Amino acid sequence: MTETEMREKLAREDLCRLLAACYYEPEPAFAAEGLFDNLLAAARQVDEAFVPHAQAMGEAFRATAAQALLLDYTRLFLGPMDILAKPYGSVWLDQEKTLMNDSTMALLDLHKEAGFEMDEEFRELPDHVAAELEFLYLLIFRENEALRAGDTTKHEQARVLKRRFLSQHLGRWIGPFAAAMHGNAQTDFYRQLADLTEKVVKQEAARR
Repeated sequence: MTETEMREKLAREDLCRLLAACYYEPEPAFAAEGLFDNLLAAARQVDEAFVPHAQAMGEAFRATAAQALLLDYTRLFLGPMDILAKPYGSVWLDQEKTLMNDSTMALLDLHKEAGFEMDEEFRELPDHVAAELEFLYLLIFRENEALRAGDTTKHEQARVLKRRFLSQHLGRWIGPFAAAMHGNAQTDFYRQLADLTEKVVKQEAARR
């Protein structure tokens, strides 16, 4: 494997990890800690089609008032009345108003199979979009780690788990979720985040 190919694989890890971070409550630290610079750098390594979205996200975050970002985040993901883009896989997969349904239980089985445990400080459900993007990051990390170690068995295990996760979970609901998010967002930051998330997840799902 060439150095360029390895950099691209590591950048795929970063894309998922950084996108997950964007689904937490917006705060100035996002920009101050270089989140968007790192996101743009990773996008350039993986796919030029991702670059306009990553670049626009950073520009929109810096240009939008903090209160406007927080209001949009709240409207989209929290409510308190109608949640405009419910960030939970079970809502989209099970078509029910309650959470922690069959799809969530199946997701937890995948977590167990991968040896992944939710952080006790994480106050969201395991099928929240941020948690699923972090799980995708973990699976890509495991793939890359096994590849560097020359462990074909572990590499294949991680690859198969990732394919199952995307075909049965995140890859199935990211499209309608991103459409709801893009259609209801009032800030360009969240519209661009929706578009980039969908493209990254769909590209990972298409990999074999």
